[in-house]
Amino acid sequence: MKQATLLLLTLVLAVFLAACSNGDKENQHANMNQGNKSEQEKNASTMDHESMKGMNHSGTGEIPKGLKEAENPTFKVGSKAIINADHMEGMNGAEATIVGAFDTTVYTISYNPTNGGKRVTNHKWIIHEEIKDAGEKSYNPGDKVIVEADHMEGMKGAKAVIDSAEQTTVYMVDYAPTTGGEKVTNHKWVIESELSGK
Repeated sequence: MKQATLLLLTLVLAVFLAACSNGDKENQHANMNQGNKSEQEKNASTMDHESMKGMNHSGTGEIPKGLKEAENPTFKVGSKAIINADHMEGMNGAEATIVGAFDTTVYTISYNPTNGGKRVTNHKWIIHEEIKDAGEKSYNPGDKVIVEADHMEGMKGAKAVIDSAEQTTVYMVDYAPTTGGEKVTNHKWVIESELSGK
């Protein structure tokens, strides 16, 4: 009798555990897309440029205060150019329409996002006018700054270190990704060396 009871309890327990296991697998499968999405969103907000792939990086077109239009840019506003940069998936080789051209100092920066997550390194690009309390003088590699740019979640207000600085013409562009998807408008920024004529 004891053996029969023990056998019955073992069988019930095995069925119960199997049902829980299957339920977990189903929940994992059901949540897989959500989990992937959360991971992508996390990467997008804490990214280096590799993790920006797949983001629609359109901007508002608002120009930072004090930014001066380029007097004689290589690529005129309204003209077309080919992008030779891979800030995100579908950018390299895309045909761009020049929306704005400005002379300034452009920086790559490393920073910890204000919303948490892993450190972003060598982010391309922010410009001098997107740094809090920036004076006339350009910053040098190693300088610490507060970022005013809001190119992505967690950037505005972040404490950053300047990785590189270059005086050049920067462009705001519209382009259709080579991978398909929505047109990117008012993308900030592409520098002159990242563009070539058609």
